[in-house]
Amino acid sequence: MNLIKTLQENRLMKTPQEIKIFEETLEKIAKHPNDENLKDLHLILDDNCEYPEIMFSLVHFLEDFDLQKQIQAFIEVIPQLMNAAPEWTKIIHYRIINDESACKLYQNSLELANQKTPHFLYQLLLESVKNNLNSFS
Repeated sequence: MNLIKTLQENRLMKTPQEIKIFEETLEKIAKHPNDENLKDLHLILDDNCEYPEIMFSLVHFLEDFDLQKQIQAFIEVIPQLMNAAPEWTKIIHYRIINDESACKLYQNSLELANQKTPHFLYQLLLESVKNNLNSFS
C-alpha cells in the first residue's frame, strides 16, 4: 500500500480511526524518509484537518529533512499548497523565515524559482523574506 496515499486519504482526521491511521502511517514513513516524497508530503497539509496539532507532526517531520531539499520542495508546491492549505503554507513560510540561515537559503531558492517560473506568490514571499532578513541585521 502506498503510505503517502494513506496519509492523503486520512489527512482530515474526522474520526478516531483516521487519526490513528494518519499517526501510524507517518511513523512508518519517518522510519525510512525519502527526499523524493517531499513534495507529496507537503501536499498532505490541509486547512480542513480536524486536529491541527496532529498535522503539526507532519510539519516537524518535514523539518527533519535536509533544509535545502525541504525548502526546494516547499517552493515547488507553494502554488498548489496555497489552494488547499493557505494557513499551513503561512506556518511553514514563517517557520523558515524565523531562522536566519534558513531564511537566506529560502531567499536564494525563491529568487531562482522566480527566474525559472515567475509567479506572483514567489514575489510576495520574497518581499516577506527580505523584510525579515533586515530584522536579523
